[in-house]
Amino acid sequence: MTREPLGLAFLGCGFITQVHSRHLKGFRSQILCSYASRDRAKAEEYCRRFQGSASYPDYASAIDDPRVDAVVVAVPPRFHLDLTLRALAAGKHVLVEKPAFPRVEDYRAVIESRDRARRVVLVGENDHYKPLAVVLRKLVAEGALGEMVFAHFTTIAKRLKSANDWRNDESMAGGDAFFEEGIHWLHIAGSLGPRIVSIDGYRPSVSGEGPDTRAKSMMVAFRYDNNAVGSLFYSREIPSLLQGL
Repeated sequence: MTREPLGLAFLGCGFITQVHSRHLKGFRSQILCSYASRDRAKAEEYCRRFQGSASYPDYASAIDDPRVDAVVVAVPPRFHLDLTLRALAAGKHVLVEKPAFPRVEDYRAVIESRDRARRVVLVGENDHYKPLAVVLRKLVAEGALGEMVFAHFTTIAKRLKSANDWRNDESMAGGDAFFEEGIHWLHIAGSLGPRIVSIDGYRPSVSGEGPDTRAKSMMVAFRYDNNAVGSLFYSREIPSLLQGL
């Protein structure tokens, strides 16, 4: 039995949509990609570049198209909740880019809408599937590392954003640099097997120098349900030879 190709619409035509589109080139017989943007010309340009099936001048047109089975919410976090709820109400499956939503209440609203629509919602947390994270979870689960006492993570690099980057606007990004990118590392810390049951964050003073005006550093301390403790040091304003690892 031959299945019809999945109709997948990208809501937003930015960097991550380019990444996904390149990887999906090998699945053209199974997935039909289309592109929506508030800038009609940009949606049309992405459609041409990645040989898409359609383009839309706004997000609502893509969500309402019956040929679309699922959407990728690939816009700044400020718009994630509204577009996710709209897509679910229209009966679409949703992949929403990280960080998905800024508030716990937002997740609860999406879960309720997902259950009513009987559709799938997935957060695009790609680091969950990286070989390092997969092996680390396996070693912890097998007890190969012995009794878990400490979990320590450090990700430090100097990677400043430009002045016109939307991430400089916390109302658009949903939070600071740790919320927008450090969330990858917090996810890995929370995916080892034991569950994080308490957590505190400590943010140093914010540097006002340069074009990147966000808070760019955070230290996080947490405790697991097996009584192990952990720490995460994150910064995108400190030079490092290891480039973030």
